[in-house]
Amino acid sequence: MGDTRVNYDEWSAAQEAETVSVDGHDLDVAYYDEGSGDPVLFLHGIPTNSFLWRDVSQPITEERRAIVPDMIGYGNSSMYDGFDRSIRAQEVMIDELIHALDLDTVSLVGHDLGGGVLLRYAVHNPDAVDRLVLSNSVAYDSWPIPLITDLGLPDTVEETSVEELQQMLDDTFTETLSRDEPREGFLEGMTTPWRSEEGLVSLVRNAIATNTNHTTEIEPEAVTAETLLLWGVDDEFQSIEYAERLRDDIGDAELTGLDDATHWVMEDRPEAYREELSSFLLDTE
Repeated sequence: MGDTRVNYDEWSAAQEAETVSVDGHDLDVAYYDEGSGDPVLFLHGIPTNSFLWRDVSQPITEERRAIVPDMIGYGNSSMYDGFDRSIRAQEVMIDELIHALDLDTVSLVGHDLGGGVLLRYAVHNPDAVDRLVLSNSVAYDSWPIPLITDLGLPDTVEETSVEELQQMLDDTFTETLSRDEPREGFLEGMTTPWRSEEGLVSLVRNAIATNTNHTTEIEPEAVTAETLLLWGVDDEFQSIEYAERLRDDIGDAELTGLDDATHWVMEDRPEAYREELSSFLLDTE
């Protein structure tokens, strides 16, 4: 893996799969698994997939095991129409996957919606989480943003073509990155899973499933894991003020803001992000 693995097809081919049960539905979870040692689980948000972490997880695998799943309804995990994709349901999926992989204690790294999922998991399973990293994560009532609310409107499926969805995603990523242009492979990796009618419907269902109650009902002060809030300072979707609130509520959390970085902080500042993340996760003192 690392900077040389920029092809989404290669990433997909290297994934494994595990079937888990969520609300009585048997769902396939695709995940990348590399390295050995104490596990670190990475989780993406909406409308991305596990490919988001293609470079970030590589340094971690030199000393620890990196597990990088696609959420249900995303990437190469189950996409068929007929199951819940909410933060609550994704938390159930993560719990099932952790048990299926026979993991006892795990460190968690989450971005956007995935951060909200892992924050819930850390609150509900304090003894199972060693370290927690949240990057530009949804929290409290910070979400859903208008882009996702509009995407989840009931008539979006009928009124939007696959080609129109692709253009909308391309524009969203390109316009909200702080870089002059996306890094090689980024747009392809983020948009490929949605290039079909099934993908279009699945993304709309994912957007519909956003439920603010699933973050407002939890108490971040219940987190006991050592926590790093690694945030893009220029995020227009999940502002750093929410990271400051999380820092204050969690108590001893560390907040590191990266300048010249938007919501897609690991794409805008990949080297700095990897350095901060590796320092936090691989520091055993």
